[in-house]
Amino acid sequence: MLKQTLQQRLLQKLSPQQIQLMKMLQLPTLELEQRIKEELEENPALDEGEEQTSSDGEENFSKEEHEEKNSRDEFDFNEYINDETPSYKLQSNNHSAGEQKHTPYTLGSTFTERLLSQIGLRIKDEKQLLIAKYIIGNLDDSGYLRRELFNIVDDLAFSQNINTNEKELLTALKEIQNLEPAGVGARDLKECLLIQLKKKSRTISIKTAEVILEKCFEQFTKKHYSKIAKKLDIDDKAIKDAFAEIVKLNPKPGNSLIESTKSIQHIIPDFIINDDDGKLVLELNQRNVPPLKISPSYVEMIKGFEGGKKSQRDKEAILFVKQKVDSAKWFIDAIKQRQNTLMVTMQAIMNFQEKFFLSGDETQLKPMILKDIAELVDMDISTISRVANSKHVSTPYGTFLLKYFFSESLATDSGEEVSTRQVKTILKEAIGEEDKRKPLTDEKLMILLKDKGYKIARRTVAKYREQMNIPVARLRKQLV
Repeated sequence: MLKQTLQQRLLQKLSPQQIQLMKMLQLPTLELEQRIKEELEENPALDEGEEQTSSDGEENFSKEEHEEKNSRDEFDFNEYINDETPSYKLQSNNHSAGEQKHTPYTLGSTFTERLLSQIGLRIKDEKQLLIAKYIIGNLDDSGYLRRELFNIVDDLAFSQNINTNEKELLTALKEIQNLEPAGVGARDLKECLLIQLKKKSRTISIKTAEVILEKCFEQFTKKHYSKIAKKLDIDDKAIKDAFAEIVKLNPKPGNSLIESTKSIQHIIPDFIINDDDGKLVLELNQRNVPPLKISPSYVEMIKGFEGGKKSQRDKEAILFVKQKVDSAKWFIDAIKQRQNTLMVTMQAIMNFQEKFFLSGDETQLKPMILKDIAELVDMDISTISRVANSKHVSTPYGTFLLKYFFSESLATDSGEEVSTRQVKTILKEAIGEEDKRKPLTDEKLMILLKDKGYKIARRTVAKYREQMNIPVARLRKQLV
């Protein structure tokens, strides 16, 4: 039996112009400069310089031309700015499927290439060299060999037609472990640290460190000093000296080569806040952003098409010119809209967190969420999220990501609302001043905060501690 139903659904579709405006609003200063350069290259109707007022050539289109006018002129920017995009869609995943993100690298050899250049000088046997090169190709970004040797034996037999065994692989692996950086080619953390220690001078502390790693590795990872001392029959000073040597080692030797090939990317602040005798002054960092205008040559083209009967070819030319001019006008307006939105939003944030910007004291940060700023500037929460997503502000006390100033609130015993960042600052200070022999547990930290008027559960303390990348008390224990 067939059943018919009538349903009404409200769908919202973004035009290409709206999508472009959304992306432009999120661009930091450096990327905006690149975006403008690309637009100047692609659109000949867009030119650098102060924007011109509307000319007679633009105002005196014929009736026929007005009917053909592109619909993008009817685009309402405010309609986009106050869109209803859900907050869960406003995180870092704002790229289309076909859009690629590129990380710039400086010229130079890669991690694998540098290892291959070294191994070629150490191994002369052709078969051994092929095996070593294959093993190097199986190293991960940290420089570890995570695959079992017997699996590599099978791979070499089937893919490279090389018959070998685990003994030959181990011989090649030992040669790789002698390469730089020290520790590369290790199969686990223990082996990585031992390789590095064996390349150091044979001092007592180095030898002790080797024994600790070989015989008490589990106790070492858990910092059970008393168990290590009892098992190896050594005193606290010897353990302390050995640990001091171990912490100097690199647990991820491959990363040192990878990071060295990446170009240093400096943060370009989008906003600049200065303190002028107790008065905050906000400035939008325009840097190398040039003023834009409609190309005079395209305005002259429009004038040249005025009056007279037009052929099909002329109509096509008019349409092309209009599309380019309309695109240029939209781009200029979008830049202005972006600048206005950024300034209004940052001004609201600055006023909201005025005490912090005047003092630089984290404890002066007030609880602030996206909704607070959205209500102040009369914009949608999604718009504020896009502005705060990747923008930086330069202050007399350093450069901060805008997200830094947003935090949830927490009620004290007196009923006063304070920022969770303030609580984290207190936790950090308490941990920094603790007795390193007996670090404060999460339970003790909870009691400490309670004494200061902050009612927080132990699991919340643990959450804040993890957010600050602070290990548990057992792993913070030190021999002083």
